[in-house]
Amino acid sequence: MLPSDPSSSVLRTKASVPDPNPIHSLFTASFCFGPRSWSRPSLAVGPKLFVNSVQMELLRRIGRGCFRNPRLKVEADCGGEDLFDAAATMAKPVPSHLVIMVNGIIGSASDWRYAAEQFVKKLPDKVVVHRSECNSSKLTFDGVDTMGERLAEEVLSVIRRWPELQKISFVAHSLGGLVARYAIGRLYEYSSTPETLGTSRNCSSEGKTEYSKNFLEPRIEAKIGGLEPMNFITFATPHLGSRGNKQLPFLCGLPFLERSASQTAHLVAGRTGKHLFLMDNDDGKPPLLLQMVDDSDDLKFISALRAFRRRVAYANANYDYMVGWRTSSIRRQHELPKSNLLVIDETYPHIVYIEGDSADDIRNKASSNVEVETVDLEEYMIRGLTLVPWERVDVSFHKSTQRLIAHSTIQVKTYWLNSDGADVVYHMIDNFLL
Repeated sequence: MLPSDPSSSVLRTKASVPDPNPIHSLFTASFCFGPRSWSRPSLAVGPKLFVNSVQMELLRRIGRGCFRNPRLKVEADCGGEDLFDAAATMAKPVPSHLVIMVNGIIGSASDWRYAAEQFVKKLPDKVVVHRSECNSSKLTFDGVDTMGERLAEEVLSVIRRWPELQKISFVAHSLGGLVARYAIGRLYEYSSTPETLGTSRNCSSEGKTEYSKNFLEPRIEAKIGGLEPMNFITFATPHLGSRGNKQLPFLCGLPFLERSASQTAHLVAGRTGKHLFLMDNDDGKPPLLLQMVDDSDDLKFISALRAFRRRVAYANANYDYMVGWRTSSIRRQHELPKSNLLVIDETYPHIVYIEGDSADDIRNKASSNVEVETVDLEEYMIRGLTLVPWERVDVSFHKSTQRLIAHSTIQVKTYWLNSDGADVVYHMIDNFLL
Protein backbone atom coordinates (compact mmCIF):
# COMPACT_ATOMS: atom_id res chain seq x y z
CA MET A 1 0.00 0.00 0.00
CA LEU A 2 1.48 3.31 -1.02
CA PRO A 3 1.50 6.22 1.42
CA SER A 4 -1.29 8.68 0.82
CA ASP A 5 1.16 11.53 1.33
CA PRO A 6 1.75 12.97 -2.14
CA SER A 7 5.11 14.46 -1.19
CA SER A 8 6.73 11.23 -0.03
CA SER A 9 9.63 10.18 -2.23
CA VAL A 10 8.67 6.85 -3.76
CA LEU A 11 10.25 5.12 -6.71
CA ARG A 12 8.22 6.31 -9.69
CA THR A 13 8.42 5.81 -13.45
CA LYS A 14 9.61 8.68 -15.54
CA ALA A 15 9.30 9.51 -19.22
CA SER A 16 12.17 8.29 -21.35
CA VAL A 17 14.47 11.21 -22.12
CA PRO A 18 17.79 10.96 -24.01
CA ASP A 19 20.67 11.33 -21.62
CA PRO A 20 24.18 12.27 -22.71
CA ASN A 21 25.57 10.43 -19.73
CA PRO A 22 25.24 6.67 -20.40
CA ILE A 23 26.06 5.75 -16.81
CA HIS A 24 23.31 7.99 -15.53
CA SER A 25 20.96 6.50 -18.13
CA LEU A 26 21.80 2.96 -17.05
CA PHE A 27 21.26 3.84 -13.39
CA THR A 28 17.95 5.53 -14.13
CA ALA A 29 16.75 2.69 -16.29
CA SER A 30 17.59 0.13 -13.64
CA PHE A 31 15.82 1.83 -10.80
CA CYS A 32 12.97 3.68 -12.42
CA PHE A 33 11.81 1.36 -15.13
CA GLY A 34 13.53 -1.86 -14.10
CA PRO A 35 11.91 -5.00 -15.53
CA ARG A 36 11.31 -8.03 -13.36
CA SER A 37 13.48 -10.27 -15.53
CA TRP A 38 16.80 -9.59 -13.80
CA SER A 39 18.87 -12.67 -13.12
CA ARG A 40 19.94 -11.65 -9.60
CA PRO A 41 17.71 -12.24 -6.53
CA SER A 42 15.38 -9.30 -6.23
CA LEU A 43 13.91 -7.37 -3.31
CA ALA A 44 10.49 -5.79 -3.46
CA VAL A 45 10.54 -2.11 -2.66
CA GLY A 46 6.95 -1.32 -3.50
CA PRO A 47 4.11 -2.61 -5.65
CA LYS A 48 5.44 -3.88 -9.00
CA LEU A 49 9.00 -2.67 -8.22
CA PHE A 50 11.90 -5.05 -7.67
CA VAL A 51 15.56 -4.25 -7.05
CA ASN A 52 18.35 -6.80 -6.86
CA SER A 53 20.81 -6.73 -3.98
CA VAL A 54 23.63 -5.03 -5.93
CA GLN A 55 21.34 -2.29 -7.16
CA MET A 56 19.89 -1.91 -3.66
CA GLU A 57 23.35 -1.23 -2.28
CA LEU A 58 23.98 1.33 -5.02
CA LEU A 59 20.66 2.89 -4.18
CA ARG A 60 21.58 3.16 -0.55
CA ARG A 61 25.06 4.55 -1.16
CA ILE A 62 24.37 6.94 -3.99
CA GLY A 63 20.91 8.29 -3.24
CA ARG A 64 20.46 9.89 -6.63
CA GLY A 65 18.72 8.99 -9.88
CA CYS A 66 14.95 8.98 -9.48
CA PHE A 67 14.92 10.63 -6.08
CA ARG A 68 14.12 14.26 -5.68
CA ASN A 69 15.84 14.52 -2.33
CA PRO A 70 19.31 13.55 -1.00
CA ARG A 71 17.63 11.98 2.02
CA LEU A 72 16.83 8.65 0.45
CA LYS A 73 13.43 7.14 1.04
CA VAL A 74 12.93 3.52 0.03
CA GLU A 75 9.48 1.97 -0.08
CA ALA A 76 9.24 -1.05 2.22
CA ASP A 77 7.52 -4.34 1.49
CA CYS A 78 4.60 -3.53 3.74
CA GLY A 79 4.21 0.09 2.65
CA GLY A 80 6.44 1.81 5.20
CA GLU A 81 9.40 4.00 4.44
CA ASP A 82 13.11 3.93 5.31
CA LEU A 83 14.66 7.35 5.81
CA PHE A 84 18.39 8.06 6.11
CA ASP A 85 20.95 10.62 5.05
CA ALA A 86 22.39 9.49 1.72
CA ALA A 87 25.22 12.02 1.80
CA ALA A 88 26.42 10.70 5.15
CA THR A 89 26.39 7.07 4.00
CA MET A 90 28.49 7.82 0.92
CA ALA A 91 31.50 8.73 3.07
CA LYS A 92 30.81 6.53 6.09
CA PRO A 93 29.39 3.08 6.85
CA VAL A 94 25.64 2.62 6.68
CA PRO A 95 24.00 3.55 10.04
CA SER A 96 23.68 0.63 12.43
CA HIS A 97 20.71 1.80 14.53
CA LEU A 98 17.18 1.11 13.29
CA VAL A 99 14.36 3.31 14.59
CA ILE A 100 10.85 1.95 14.02
CA MET A 101 8.10 4.60 14.18
CA VAL A 102 4.53 3.37 14.68
CA ASN A 103 1.33 5.36 14.11
CA GLY A 104 -1.82 5.37 16.21
CA ILE A 105 -5.45 4.63 15.43
CA ILE A 106 -6.65 5.66 11.95
CA GLY A 107 -3.12 6.90 11.33
CA SER A 108 -0.43 6.32 8.72
CA ALA A 109 3.31 6.62 8.18
CA SER A 110 2.91 10.32 7.39
CA ASP A 111 2.02 10.99 11.05
CA TRP A 112 5.70 10.63 11.95
CA ARG A 113 7.07 12.55 8.96
CA TYR A 114 8.32 15.55 10.95
CA ALA A 115 9.94 13.53 13.75
CA ALA A 116 11.60 11.15 11.28
CA GLU A 117 13.14 14.05 9.38
CA GLN A 118 14.47 15.57 12.61
CA PHE A 119 16.07 12.23 13.53
CA VAL A 120 17.95 12.12 10.24
CA LYS A 121 19.00 15.79 10.46
CA LYS A 122 20.35 15.48 13.99
CA LEU A 123 21.81 11.97 13.71
CA PRO A 124 22.63 11.65 9.99
CA ASP A 125 25.22 8.89 10.24
CA LYS A 126 23.70 7.06 13.20
CA VAL A 127 20.14 5.99 12.39
CA VAL A 128 17.91 4.51 9.74
CA VAL A 129 14.33 5.56 10.46
CA HIS A 130 11.50 3.33 9.27
CA ARG A 131 7.99 4.75 9.38
CA SER A 132 5.69 1.75 9.52
CA GLU A 133 2.55 1.68 7.42
CA CYS A 134 1.38 -1.93 7.64
CA ASN A 135 -1.28 -0.76 10.13
CA SER A 136 -2.90 2.33 8.66
CA SER A 137 -6.41 3.75 8.38
CA LYS A 138 -9.11 1.11 8.96
CA LEU A 139 -6.51 -1.62 9.50
CA THR A 140 -6.08 -0.14 12.98
CA PHE A 141 -9.50 -1.61 13.87
CA ASP A 142 -8.27 -5.20 13.44
CA GLY A 143 -7.10 -5.62 17.01
CA VAL A 144 -3.83 -5.07 18.88
CA ASP A 145 -2.73 -8.67 18.35
CA THR A 146 -3.34 -8.72 14.60
CA MET A 147 -1.61 -5.37 14.18
CA GLY A 148 1.27 -6.51 16.38
CA GLU A 149 1.82 -9.58 14.21
CA ARG A 150 1.83 -7.43 11.08
CA LEU A 151 4.30 -4.99 12.62
CA ALA A 152 6.61 -7.83 13.69
CA GLU A 153 6.68 -9.15 10.12
CA GLU A 154 7.34 -5.67 8.76
CA VAL A 155 10.22 -5.13 11.19
CA LEU A 156 11.81 -8.43 10.17
CA SER A 157 11.54 -7.46 6.49
CA VAL A 158 13.33 -4.16 7.21
CA ILE A 159 16.07 -5.95 9.16
CA ARG A 160 16.61 -8.36 6.28
CA ARG A 161 16.92 -5.40 3.93
CA TRP A 162 19.60 -3.73 6.09
CA PRO A 163 22.12 -6.42 7.09
CA GLU A 164 24.42 -3.78 8.64
CA LEU A 165 21.98 -3.08 11.47
CA GLN A 166 23.03 -3.84 15.03
CA LYS A 167 20.59 -1.94 17.28
CA ILE A 168 16.86 -1.28 17.33
CA SER A 169 14.53 1.24 18.97
CA PHE A 170 10.77 1.86 18.81
CA VAL A 171 8.94 5.19 18.87
CA ALA A 172 5.16 4.89 18.92
CA HIS A 173 2.15 7.17 19.22
CA SER A 174 -1.14 6.36 20.97
CA LEU A 175 -2.47 2.91 20.01
CA GLY A 176 0.83 2.31 18.24
CA GLY A 177 2.50 1.92 21.62
CA LEU A 178 0.32 -1.11 22.42
CA VAL A 179 0.95 -2.53 18.95
CA ALA A 180 4.71 -2.09 19.44
CA ARG A 181 4.55 -3.77 22.85
CA TYR A 182 2.85 -6.77 21.27
CA ALA A 183 5.31 -6.87 18.36
CA ILE A 184 8.41 -6.89 20.57
CA GLY A 185 6.89 -9.78 22.51
CA ARG A 186 6.81 -11.70 19.25
CA LEU A 187 10.29 -10.54 18.16
CA TYR A 188 11.96 -11.26 21.50
CA GLU A 189 14.67 -13.89 21.54
CA TYR A 190 17.51 -14.69 23.88
CA SER A 191 20.63 -16.78 23.99
CA SER A 192 22.53 -18.18 26.93
CA THR A 193 26.33 -18.19 26.91
CA PRO A 194 28.61 -19.34 29.74
CA GLU A 195 30.37 -16.57 31.62
CA THR A 196 33.36 -16.99 33.94
CA LEU A 197 32.73 -15.74 37.46
CA GLY A 198 35.76 -17.07 39.39
CA THR A 199 37.64 -20.18 40.40
CA SER A 200 37.00 -22.91 42.96
CA ARG A 201 39.62 -23.92 45.55
CA ASN A 202 40.39 -27.47 46.72
CA CYS A 203 42.46 -28.28 49.82
CA SER A 204 44.50 -31.52 49.68
CA SER A 205 45.51 -33.69 52.68
CA GLU A 206 49.06 -32.29 52.56
CA GLY A 207 47.70 -28.86 53.27
CA LYS A 208 48.26 -27.62 49.75
CA THR A 209 45.69 -25.51 47.99
CA GLU A 210 44.89 -26.27 44.39
CA TYR A 211 42.76 -24.14 42.07
CA SER A 212 40.46 -26.03 39.79
CA LYS A 213 38.36 -24.98 36.82
CA ASN A 214 36.44 -21.73 36.64
CA PHE A 215 32.89 -21.25 37.84
CA LEU A 216 30.63 -20.77 34.82
CA GLU A 217 27.25 -19.08 34.95
CA PRO A 218 24.95 -18.60 31.97
CA ARG A 219 24.80 -15.06 30.63
CA ILE A 220 21.46 -14.16 29.04
CA GLU A 221 21.67 -11.96 25.96
CA ALA A 222 18.29 -10.64 24.84
CA LYS A 223 17.59 -9.49 21.30
CA ILE A 224 14.65 -8.01 19.42
CA GLY A 225 14.59 -9.35 15.89
CA GLY A 226 18.24 -10.30 16.31
CA LEU A 227 19.26 -6.72 17.20
CA GLU A 228 20.29 -5.08 20.46
CA PRO A 229 17.24 -3.31 21.98
CA MET A 230 17.94 0.29 23.02
CA ASN A 231 14.97 2.70 23.38
CA PHE A 232 11.27 1.93 23.70
CA ILE A 233 9.42 5.25 23.60
CA THR A 234 5.69 5.93 23.59
CA PHE A 235 3.73 9.14 23.10
CA ALA A 236 0.25 9.38 24.63
CA THR A 237 -0.22 5.61 24.62
CA PRO A 238 -3.14 4.09 26.60
CA HIS A 239 -0.96 1.50 28.35
CA LEU A 240 -3.75 0.72 30.82
CA GLY A 241 -6.47 0.76 28.21
CA SER A 242 -9.38 3.21 27.99
CA ARG A 243 -11.78 1.56 30.40
CA GLY A 244 -11.02 3.32 33.68
CA ASN A 245 -12.48 6.54 34.99
CA LYS A 246 -11.35 9.51 32.85
CA GLN A 247 -9.08 7.30 30.77
CA LEU A 248 -11.03 8.48 27.71
CA PRO A 249 -11.24 12.14 28.74
CA PHE A 250 -13.79 13.37 26.20
CA LEU A 251 -16.41 11.32 28.10
CA CYS A 252 -15.90 13.80 30.97
CA GLY A 253 -15.65 11.04 33.57
CA LEU A 254 -19.43 10.45 33.51
CA PRO A 255 -20.03 6.83 34.64
CA PHE A 256 -22.99 6.14 32.36
CA LEU A 257 -21.07 7.36 29.30
CA GLU A 258 -18.00 5.33 30.23
CA ARG A 259 -20.14 2.20 30.70
CA SER A 260 -21.81 2.76 27.36
CA ALA A 261 -18.45 3.28 25.66
CA SER A 262 -17.17 -0.04 27.01
CA GLN A 263 -20.22 -1.86 25.68
CA THR A 264 -20.25 -0.23 22.25
CA ALA A 265 -16.57 0.37 21.48
CA HIS A 266 -16.43 -2.66 19.19
CA LEU A 267 -19.12 -1.12 16.99
CA VAL A 268 -16.87 1.87 16.34
CA ALA A 269 -13.36 0.42 16.45
CA GLY A 270 -13.83 -3.33 15.91
CA ARG A 271 -11.61 -5.74 17.84
CA THR A 272 -9.33 -2.85 18.76
CA GLY A 273 -12.23 -1.29 20.67
CA LYS A 274 -12.70 -4.50 22.61
CA HIS A 275 -9.02 -4.62 23.48
CA LEU A 276 -8.87 -0.99 24.60
CA PHE A 277 -11.87 -1.43 26.90
CA LEU A 278 -10.78 -4.88 28.12
CA MET A 279 -13.98 -6.46 26.81
CA ASP A 280 -12.33 -9.26 24.83
CA ASN A 281 -12.55 -12.86 25.97
CA ASP A 282 -11.03 -14.86 23.14
CA ASP A 283 -11.00 -18.59 23.85
CA GLY A 284 -11.83 -17.90 27.49
CA LYS A 285 -8.54 -16.03 28.03
CA PRO A 286 -8.18 -12.82 30.06
CA PRO A 287 -8.33 -9.53 28.14
CA LEU A 288 -5.30 -9.07 25.89
CA LEU A 289 -3.98 -6.00 27.72
CA LEU A 290 -3.88 -8.04 30.94
CA GLN A 291 -1.93 -10.77 29.16
CA MET A 292 0.53 -8.17 27.90
CA VAL A 293 1.83 -7.30 31.38
CA ASP A 294 3.36 -10.75 31.77
CA ASP A 295 5.15 -13.42 29.74
CA SER A 296 3.34 -16.35 28.19
CA ASP A 297 4.68 -19.49 26.56
CA ASP A 298 5.23 -17.98 23.13
CA LEU A 299 5.01 -14.22 23.75
CA LYS A 300 7.50 -12.67 26.17
CA PHE A 301 5.91 -9.25 26.66
CA ILE A 302 7.65 -8.18 29.88
CA SER A 303 10.96 -9.84 29.08
CA ALA A 304 10.97 -7.93 25.81
CA LEU A 305 10.30 -4.61 27.56
CA ARG A 306 12.98 -5.36 30.13
CA ALA A 307 15.50 -6.03 27.37
CA PHE A 308 15.49 -2.37 26.27
CA ARG A 309 18.07 -0.07 27.81
CA ARG A 310 15.40 2.64 28.22
CA ARG A 311 11.61 2.74 28.38
CA VAL A 312 10.08 6.21 28.15
CA ALA A 313 6.44 7.28 28.38
CA TYR A 314 5.60 10.79 27.14
CA ALA A 315 2.18 11.82 28.43
CA ASN A 316 -0.09 14.83 28.05
CA ALA A 317 -0.90 16.23 31.49
CA ASN A 318 -3.96 18.02 30.14
CA TYR A 319 -6.03 18.75 27.04
CA ASP A 320 -5.62 15.25 25.62
CA TYR A 321 -9.21 14.19 25.00
CA MET A 322 -8.32 10.75 23.65
CA VAL A 323 -5.91 9.32 26.23
CA GLY A 324 -5.92 10.09 29.94
CA TRP A 325 -2.85 11.14 31.93
CA ARG A 326 -2.85 8.05 34.17
CA THR A 327 -2.97 5.51 31.36
CA SER A 328 -0.35 7.24 29.21
CA SER A 329 2.11 7.68 32.10
CA ILE A 330 1.40 4.31 33.81
CA ARG A 331 0.56 5.86 37.18
CA ARG A 332 -2.10 5.69 39.84
CA GLN A 333 -4.16 8.81 40.45
CA HIS A 334 -2.28 9.81 43.60
CA GLU A 335 1.06 9.40 41.80
CA LEU A 336 0.36 12.12 39.25
CA PRO A 337 2.49 15.23 39.87
CA LYS A 338 0.70 18.11 41.58
CA SER A 339 0.30 21.31 39.62
CA ASN A 340 2.76 23.14 41.89
CA LEU A 341 5.48 20.67 40.88
CA LEU A 342 5.11 21.33 37.17
CA VAL A 343 7.85 23.57 35.83
CA ILE A 344 8.70 25.07 32.45
CA ASP A 345 12.02 24.27 30.82
CA GLU A 346 13.35 27.07 28.61
CA THR A 347 14.89 24.61 26.19
CA TYR A 348 11.78 22.45 26.01
CA PRO A 349 8.92 24.76 27.02
CA HIS A 350 6.20 22.11 26.91
CA ILE A 351 8.07 19.53 29.03
CA VAL A 352 6.77 20.17 32.55
CA TYR A 353 7.86 17.17 34.63
CA ILE A 354 10.35 14.30 34.32
CA GLU A 355 10.41 11.29 36.59
CA GLY A 356 12.37 8.05 36.55
CA ASP A 357 12.12 4.80 38.48
CA SER A 358 15.14 3.81 40.56
CA ALA A 359 16.26 0.26 41.30
CA ASP A 360 14.89 0.64 44.84
CA ASP A 361 11.50 1.66 43.45
CA ILE A 362 11.36 -1.50 41.36
CA ARG A 363 12.34 -3.71 44.31
CA ASN A 364 9.76 -2.10 46.57
CA LYS A 365 7.05 -2.54 43.96
CA ALA A 366 8.00 -6.17 43.44
CA SER A 367 7.86 -6.92 47.17
CA SER A 368 4.52 -5.16 47.60
CA ASN A 369 3.05 -7.22 44.77
CA VAL A 370 3.71 -10.43 46.70
CA GLU A 371 0.83 -9.65 49.03
CA VAL A 372 -2.26 -11.68 48.24
CA GLU A 373 -5.17 -9.41 47.57
CA THR A 374 -7.83 -8.74 45.03
CA VAL A 375 -6.95 -5.87 42.70
CA ASP A 376 -8.88 -4.22 39.90
CA LEU A 377 -7.81 -4.54 36.29
CA GLU A 378 -6.03 -1.19 36.14
CA GLU A 379 -4.01 -1.90 39.27
CA TYR A 380 -3.07 -5.31 37.90
CA MET A 381 -1.66 -3.74 34.74
CA ILE A 382 0.21 -1.04 36.66
CA ARG A 383 1.85 -3.64 38.87
CA GLY A 384 2.92 -5.70 35.90
CA LEU A 385 4.26 -2.84 33.77
CA THR A 386 6.14 -1.16 36.62
CA LEU A 387 8.20 -4.25 37.34
CA VAL A 388 10.53 -2.67 34.79
CA PRO A 389 11.79 0.91 35.22
CA TRP A 390 10.21 3.70 33.17
CA GLU A 391 11.13 7.29 32.51
CA ARG A 392 7.99 9.44 32.53
CA VAL A 393 7.97 12.75 30.70
CA ASP A 394 4.89 14.91 31.29
CA VAL A 395 3.91 17.42 28.63
CA SER A 396 1.56 20.39 28.83
CA PHE A 397 0.29 22.63 26.03
CA HIS A 398 -1.76 24.67 28.48
CA LYS A 399 -0.63 28.01 27.03
CA SER A 400 -0.53 26.84 23.43
CA THR A 401 -3.14 27.74 20.84
CA GLN A 402 -2.88 24.09 19.78
CA ARG A 403 -3.77 22.71 23.20
CA LEU A 404 -7.19 21.37 22.15
CA ILE A 405 -5.46 18.94 19.79
CA ALA A 406 -2.73 17.97 22.25
CA HIS A 407 -3.08 14.29 21.34
CA SER A 408 -1.69 15.04 17.87
CA THR A 409 0.49 17.99 18.83
CA ILE A 410 2.66 15.87 21.13
CA GLN A 411 4.04 14.02 18.07
CA VAL A 412 3.74 16.92 15.56
CA LYS A 413 1.41 14.88 13.39
CA THR A 414 1.00 17.73 10.89
CA TYR A 415 3.56 20.51 11.24
CA TRP A 416 1.41 23.50 10.24
CA LEU A 417 -1.28 22.35 12.69
CA ASN A 418 0.82 20.79 15.49
CA SER A 419 4.14 22.66 15.36
CA ASP A 420 4.13 23.53 19.08
CA GLY A 421 5.08 19.94 19.82
CA ALA A 422 8.45 20.32 18.09
CA ASP A 423 10.28 20.79 21.40
CA VAL A 424 8.89 17.44 22.62
CA VAL A 425 10.31 15.74 19.53
CA TYR A 426 13.66 17.47 20.10
CA HIS A 427 13.64 16.34 23.73
CA MET A 428 13.17 12.75 22.61
CA ILE A 429 16.01 12.93 20.08
CA ASP A 430 18.38 14.80 22.40
CA ASN A 431 17.97 12.08 25.04
CA PHE A 432 17.99 9.18 22.60
CA LEU A 433 20.37 6.42 23.58
CA LEU A 434 22.60 5.42 20.67
